[in-house]
Amino acid sequence: MSQPLITLIAGATASGKSRLALETAERTGAVIINADSQQLYADLRILSARPSPEDEARVRHDLYGVADAADAWSVGRWARAVKALLETLAADHRPALIVGGTGLYFSALTKGLADIPPVPVAVRDEAGALYDAEGEAAFRLRLATFDPPAAATIMAGDRQRLTRAWAVAIATEHSLSDWQASTTPLLAQGSYQRLVVEPPRETLYAACDRRVTAMVEQGALEEAGALVSRGLSASLPAMKAVGVREFAAHLAGDVTLPVAIETARQATRNYAKRQLTWFRNQTADWPRHPGFTS
Repeated sequence: MSQPLITLIAGATASGKSRLALETAERTGAVIINADSQQLYADLRILSARPSPEDEARVRHDLYGVADAADAWSVGRWARAVKALLETLAADHRPALIVGGTGLYFSALTKGLADIPPVPVAVRDEAGALYDAEGEAAFRLRLATFDPPAAATIMAGDRQRLTRAWAVAIATEHSLSDWQASTTPLLAQGSYQRLVVEPPRETLYAACDRRVTAMVEQGALEEAGALVSRGLSASLPAMKAVGVREFAAHLAGDVTLPVAIETARQATRNYAKRQLTWFRNQTADWPRHPGFTS
């Protein structure tokens, strides 16, 4: 029986998944497809730790730096782009490595996307107002009366997903969890291999700190400054990338560079922790790779 042509490589930031993908692609001739929501944006090469131009020249990379920061990509748009790529690669019998740290992208591949009707703006605004007025703990209890699975599994601090789950339940009279349960995966069962790169937590945190230092040396301050100077809405995904706010604060004269660097390191470690939690909860049955120590 032939091996699947698609391999999913997931993991937290700085875990070593890009290195593993590059080494695998060079050995197998596979195409690397981005599954990181920040690495989509051309404006964030350094801050999102996109593969270097040298690495991109070694093997084919797709969906890296393809979007402008002013253009908000949804998980649905990403999934459609990936589906088209996979169809082309399959016709050529070319293997694909789908690599990244955005859990919802992998969920779309393996569990599917719900075809949820549009939620009225007024309902979305009401959800946000309730969350802000009540606080997360009380709002989560409110959500539990409509959608217990969502209330139990959405990570702490994820205002966007909590309020969306409540708004969907109110607007459609069906819980978000019910909508998601009726979806069809983008990838057929058995058509892909799965792997999570998961170093020990302390090893990962040390790698996060080193990454921020390297980013500064590579021009992260200039990249953050160029992005902020565009005057884009703070609600855009690219503007929420780790490091943008932290380094913008230094450029504005609000904090010293050492403080900005340490704040960015902490934000990166926090982001990695959230990713670790998501993958441990949502991909517990996926094989693990220990990552790299250097």
